[in-house]
Amino acid sequence: MDTEHLKTRLEEQLQALDSLAESTAGSADPAELEQAQVDRLSRVEAMQDQAMAAETIRRRQVERQRILAALARIKEGEYGYCVACGEDIQPKRLELDPAVPTCIACAQKAG
Repeated sequence: MDTEHLKTRLEEQLQALDSLAESTAGSADPAELEQAQVDRLSRVEAMQDQAMAAETIRRRQVERQRILAALARIKEGEYGYCVACGEDIQPKRLELDPAVPTCIACAQKAG
């Protein structure tokens, strides 16, 4: 397994997430609408847009944590081993998602 290649991919993914976070900063802030000039539908749409932006930010934060955890496992020499059972994670699985923390069997059990 080419751990260095996967580490590079993880670092690139982290950088991309951080860039996205910078470019979309403020997108989940409360929408300021002129209540007298905006109809109810526009307010609902603005609230939905805000909720979707907040969920996107949350998902990016979760992905960022997964990547940081994988980079920590690389640094500690624990990368490539399932965090649940300790068995090897298949190289193809890691190639598909370098941040994956578990083997297929444990992922299926977690369901």
